[in-house]
Amino acid sequence: MSVLIRLLAALGTAVLTGLIILAIRHGDFSAAGEWLTSRPWGVVTLFDLYFGFLIGAVLIAAVERDWRKSLFWILPVFVLGNVWTGVWLCVRARRIAQLSTLLAAANPDPAANRAPLV
Repeated sequence: MSVLIRLLAALGTAVLTGLIILAIRHGDFSAAGEWLTSRPWGVVTLFDLYFGFLIGAVLIAAVERDWRKSLFWILPVFVLGNVWTGVWLCVRARRIAQLSTLLAAANPDPAANRAPLV
């Protein structure tokens, strides 16, 4: 499982990094930002992006054992974006897979703990 997590994170991070480099070389960041913030769906997209950063930061804080390491990984997320989160995911893939296994073992039948819907 950790190999798959690491592989997908590395692939996504590499593709995102390539797209960023391409955009830097051929795009106008100021004009694109102005266009994005002047459109309702652009504002929604930016909110979605930063909300995703926040979710990633919460996940990092939950997985990291030391608050200094948490800060090391969380603070750059809001500047470097999901490239940084992807790097963190590659580095912590084994720990995340172990936590997933531990959580599954602690609750072998999740359906038994659910309240009825009606």
